[in-house]
Amino acid sequence: MARIWQVLTSGMSKYIIVRLLQIVLVLYLYMTLVFIILEAQPGDITDIYVGNPKITPEAREAIIKQLGLDKPLHERYLNYLKNFVTGHLGCSFKWGNIREVPDPVCREQRPTWDLIKERLPRTVLLFLTYTIISFYIGFFLGKLIAWRRGAIIEYFSTVVGVVLFTVFTPWFALLLVWIFAVNLGIVPIGGFINPDNWRVVERVGTVSRDMGVSLSNVVFNYILMWLGGLTLVWGVIYLVSQRFPYAWQRRVARWGSVCIGLLAMGAFFGGAWPGSADQAVIASETRFNFFLWQLEFPAGTIPLFPLALDFVQHMILPILTLTLISFAGTMLLMRNTMLETMREDYVMAAKAKGLPDQVVRDKHAARNALLPVVTSLIFAIAFSVDGGVFTETIFSWPGMGKLLLESAIEQDYPVAIGTLVFTGIFALVAHLIADILYAFLDPRIRYD
Repeated sequence: MARIWQVLTSGMSKYIIVRLLQIVLVLYLYMTLVFIILEAQPGDITDIYVGNPKITPEAREAIIKQLGLDKPLHERYLNYLKNFVTGHLGCSFKWGNIREVPDPVCREQRPTWDLIKERLPRTVLLFLTYTIISFYIGFFLGKLIAWRRGAIIEYFSTVVGVVLFTVFTPWFALLLVWIFAVNLGIVPIGGFINPDNWRVVERVGTVSRDMGVSLSNVVFNYILMWLGGLTLVWGVIYLVSQRFPYAWQRRVARWGSVCIGLLAMGAFFGGAWPGSADQAVIASETRFNFFLWQLEFPAGTIPLFPLALDFVQHMILPILTLTLISFAGTMLLMRNTMLETMREDYVMAAKAKGLPDQVVRDKHAARNALLPVVTSLIFAIAFSVDGGVFTETIFSWPGMGKLLLESAIEQDYPVAIGTLVFTGIFALVAHLIADILYAFLDPRIRYD
C-alpha cells in the first residue's frame, strides 16, 4: 500500500489525479451553464404545433406533460444531472423510438445517446480525416518555408495560406460545390449517401433490412472499424520499429505493414474475405454511380466496395473544403515556432558539428517546434466532435454538428445538451492529453 501511495502522489501520477479532479469540477460548471443557457430560450418544442389547427390546446398541454416540460426548473435540472451520472443523456423530444424493444426510460421517444452513437462516427471519420491531412500538409510546409526563409515558396505558401485561412467558410464551401458538383459533376452536391444506391440492398452480411437497422450505417461502421484498427496497428508498428538498429529495417516494417493492411482491407471490401460479412445482397439489377463512372451489378450477392465508394465520394468535397481552409493555421504556427527553435543553441551546435541539413531540420529543429503544433492538433480533434455546424449544414452531412443545430433550433433540449456536453468532455480530456504529451515530446518538461 505504501508503494502504491508513493506512486500515486509523485510526479506525473499526482498531476494526472489533480487534473482529473479539476476536470470533474469544470465539467459540472460547464453542464450547469449549458443547461441554464438552453433553458433561458423563450418557448419550447411544442411551439411548432401552434400554427397547426389540428393540435388543440388540450393536446398541446398533454404533450408538454408527456415531455416533462411542466415540471419546475430545479426538478428538471436535478433529473438532468441524475441522467448524466447514470449514463443516460435523456430522451429526445423530436425523435421517436425506432427500437424493437423501447428504451425503459424514454419509451415512445428516442434516447439522446442513440442519436449520438449514430451521428458521432460520421463526424469522427469526416473531421478526423481532414484534420490529419491538413495537419500533415501544414507541418510539412511550415518547416520547409521556415528553413528556406526568404525563398519564393515562403511568399507563395504564406499568401495562399492566409487567403484561404481568412476566407468566409460558407461562401468558399458553396463556391466549391458550384464548381465541382454543379458545373463539373465530379462529386455529389451533398448528403451522406445516394439513396438510389441503397433502395435495392436487402442484406449486408447477417443484417437484413427487415430487422429495422440502417444498412448504410452497417457498412459505414465497417469502414470506421477498419480505418481505426489499421491506424492503431500502424501506430504500434511505427513505435516498435523505432528500436530497430538499421534504417532499412524500419522502412521494411513500416511500409510492409501499410501494404499488408491495405491488402487486407481491400480483400474485405472486395468480397474475398472468409465468411459472409463482406457481402451484400441486392434485389434487382442496379448501377452504382461513382464520380463520372457507373458500376453495373446484376441481382444477387455483390462485394461491399461499391457501397463503400458511395461514402467516399460524398466525403471528398467536405474534406477538400476543410483542408484548404485549415492547413494554413498549422503551417503558420509551425513556421513561427520553427524560426524560434532555429535560434536555439542546440540547433546551432548541430550545424557546427557538420550534420546534414535534413537531420538538423527534422531531428533537432522540427521535433522541438512540434509542441504548440501538437497542442493545436489535439484541440482541433477534440472540438471537431461538434461537427462544424456550417460545414455539415452546407454539405447536408448528418453528423454531430447538424444534430446540434437542428436540436437547438427546434428546442430539443436533451439532444442539444447531450451534444454540447459530449463536446465539452472531449475538450477537457484534450487539455489533459496535450499536457501529458508535452512531457513526452520535450524531456525538459517535468510535472513534479
